[in-house]
Amino acid sequence: MATERDYKEEYKYHKTADQKARRAGRNKARRAALASGKVQKGDRKDVHHKDGNPTNNKSSNVSVVSRKKNRGTYRFA
Repeated sequence: MATERDYKEEYKYHKTADQKARRAGRNKARRAALASGKVQKGDRKDVHHKDGNPTNNKSSNVSVVSRKKNRGTYRFA
């Protein structure tokens, strides 16, 4: 049986400086892809960081993939 989530504890993680920097990097990559026309609002696509580092937004490290592929369990294996 699943245990209950402790949202208060999770929030402590989300407000750390490191996590804020990672979130900002992901948002920056998405905005750059929007500006260049690679993605559109509501297109159900994600901007994938190939090396797993969301602060590395080099064009060689970023690609546009489906949500299913980007959020799949392969990353956690």
